[in-house]
Amino acid sequence: MKGILKIYHPEETLKYHLKSTYCKAVYSNKQHFLEIEIITDDSLDHVDDDSLQYPFPQMSLKIFDFLIDEDELNGKTFVINDTEDETYTEVDLFDDEDAYLYDNELKFDTDANGELQLYWKGNIDDFYTGSDEPIPFKLKCHFKEDEIIVEED
Repeated sequence: MKGILKIYHPEETLKYHLKSTYCKAVYSNKQHFLEIEIITDDSLDHVDDDSLQYPFPQMSLKIFDFLIDEDELNGKTFVINDTEDETYTEVDLFDDEDAYLYDNELKFDTDANGELQLYWKGNIDDFYTGSDEPIPFKLKCHFKEDEIIVEED
């Protein structure tokens, strides 16, 4: 498993397993920019039948074009808040609903195997009930490369 996303809805904690994770410090025009994409798994095996999240089995969280000092992420913490003029975050619910991320704090470190890990906490619009109050979320994932096995005939 690549990680887990927990959204703390007032009525229930929504849990999503992660299908894929991507993180890179991009060097462009003598500056470094952070890019992250986290996609949840659309499998419903881990979801209770009466769960609120049943209609929302998949989502994608992204950070893009966020200026950072250097390409080393281990041990770093970033606070990301979008403004009217600058947008660095995006959430895709894979349907017609819109949601936004707020008060994002990203902390990077390495696990016992030396793999880069991300702890991301923040708030997301209440995409289920449509309440005006954003709800908190926490995400933990790693960025270990997938091993692709190619069988030869």
